[in-house]
Amino acid sequence: MTRWCGPCKILGPRLEKMVAKQHGKVVMAKVDIDDHTDLAIEYEVSAVPTVLAIKNGDVVDKFVGIKDEDQLEAFLKKLIG
Repeated sequence: MTRWCGPCKILGPRLEKMVAKQHGKVVMAKVDIDDHTDLAIEYEVSAVPTVLAIKNGDVVDKFVGIKDEDQLEAFLKKLIG
């Protein structure tokens, strides 16, 4: 996510809404890669928006770009298991 990223401004609220529906089973953190380039490099983020699913410290899934609510729900359900 970045302040200048139009797709991030669309995806952010959509993802926040879907995470809230998981009732605490998923925690969401947004990172502005302009402020945290070290994390962008560490997690090989080359385009925004990039969403990483991290479980027990490991990246278990990710996607780049905008997803609709059905796709986000499937992504989160896969993460939860």
